[in-house]
Amino acid sequence: MQRQLLLGVEAIAQGAIDSGISGVYAYPGTPSTEITEYIQTSKEAIARNIHRAWAANEKTAMESALGMSYAGKRALVCMKHVGMNVAADCFMNAAVTGANGGLLIIAADDPSMHSSQNEQDSRAYGKFALIPTLEPSNQQEAYEMTRYGFALSETVGSPVLLRITTRLAHSRAGVTPSDGLPENHLHLPENKRQFVLLPAIARKRYKLLLEKQADFVRASEQSPFNQYLDGEDKSLGIIACGIAYNYLMENFNGKCQYPVVKISQYPLPRKMIKRLLRECKQILVLEEGYPIVEEMLKGYPGLENIMGRLDGTLPRDGELNPDLVAKALCFPTTEGAPVPEIVTPRPPALCTGCSHRDVYKALNEVISTYGEGRVFSDIGCYTLGALPPFESINSCVDMGASITMAKGACDAGLFPTVAVIGDSTFTHSGMTGLLDAVNEKTPITVIISDNESISMTGGQESSALGRIESICKGIGVEPEHIRVLLPVPKNHEELCKIIREELEYKGVSVIIPRRVCIQKAARDSKKK
Repeated sequence: MQRQLLLGVEAIAQGAIDSGISGVYAYPGTPSTEITEYIQTSKEAIARNIHRAWAANEKTAMESALGMSYAGKRALVCMKHVGMNVAADCFMNAAVTGANGGLLIIAADDPSMHSSQNEQDSRAYGKFALIPTLEPSNQQEAYEMTRYGFALSETVGSPVLLRITTRLAHSRAGVTPSDGLPENHLHLPENKRQFVLLPAIARKRYKLLLEKQADFVRASEQSPFNQYLDGEDKSLGIIACGIAYNYLMENFNGKCQYPVVKISQYPLPRKMIKRLLRECKQILVLEEGYPIVEEMLKGYPGLENIMGRLDGTLPRDGELNPDLVAKALCFPTTEGAPVPEIVTPRPPALCTGCSHRDVYKALNEVISTYGEGRVFSDIGCYTLGALPPFESINSCVDMGASITMAKGACDAGLFPTVAVIGDSTFTHSGMTGLLDAVNEKTPITVIISDNESISMTGGQESSALGRIESICKGIGVEPEHIRVLLPVPKNHEELCKIIREELEYKGVSVIIPRRVCIQKAARDSKKK
């Protein structure tokens, strides 16, 4: 078939379509968002009516994908690394239930935190759940591994995790696709109690999962993506995981004189690792993210000869790159010139005309009479309210934490407390925190800054669209304390008045400043 120039995320999306998936389930999160967007706009996916709508959060996405697998169809579920924390409950238990139709989970990690709160390594989740984990080293492998992952899932009867990182996700390379497969026929699991995790059944399923570990190791040993590449110079042996293999080969122009174990499928291929440890005097481990492989080698002989992130040969945090690998190999490198002091840093900022600006301007004016440290925020565009010129917010921890942190601070005696959350984040994981506050009549003020889209990740449609007031009423917020208005400069005094009134109310109040994201409005106008 014709070679295509694809991003890593696009290669995964095309691989999933060509694998005969019946559905993709996801919540937007960089660097994973474009996988679902590619499938949403694919002519083939539209013609086949592949399920491709956004889920409310990663947990619901994971559960829906597991339901599709239960019905015998192939399902793809995508999220960024911190989304794995949201999906973890279902993810861990899905390892015990196993899969019927192929189930592939994509975790897109973000080393160096380009758009994230942390650098967590999703390979730890694969190890934790005891399931096969894949890690492509380039875009062609990303395509092939996606297809391989679905087949492996059905062969071993287990979900499969595919982990990528930002640099692979958002760089392009030539990809040659293969002929597509038809979708699976609807078929329920032979064991109708397989997915019923009552303790008596779960214990049996867990024993079965443990018994499968030998099969997983055998599959890793035989995987076309794991390789032992012999070299003449045995003074050093190199273990290169995922995209780190690309960085290694870039330093050697494709031909390394040292023996290399290329790892792109886990559990570790033990025979290859043992051979490397046996033949080489010293070992260098190249891996993007945590020193997971390096730590796992503690179970092998020759520990004192291992170099990597733990001993300082490579930095413990941030992305790998060819220069860092070159330094670890003691190759000469060229440092760029230092950034001149005259160059002014340009941190991200809210768009000119953004509705969040009007909200923070009013909030700052009102809250100043009470003192600092009372505003808890969440994940979204409005998080930029932490930066100048507003410097309005005092927290940003995880999706939904604004409401519950405001509640906890209020429980501790801080009054008033304010939670700022976006419309999509509210339906992602803010609703349950609001329910806690309503149940306990906690006197907090929740500002749901509604720009009618998931704006931070490109303006996807929010699950909250047209539903926020009814959700709040259903949860139990008193209707007279659900205040809605248009946040524009001419309504500044009215917004200040509403905030003042609700801050003094000794119960749960919700303020909904609503104005469509200006970027989304511009895109919609162009489409029309």
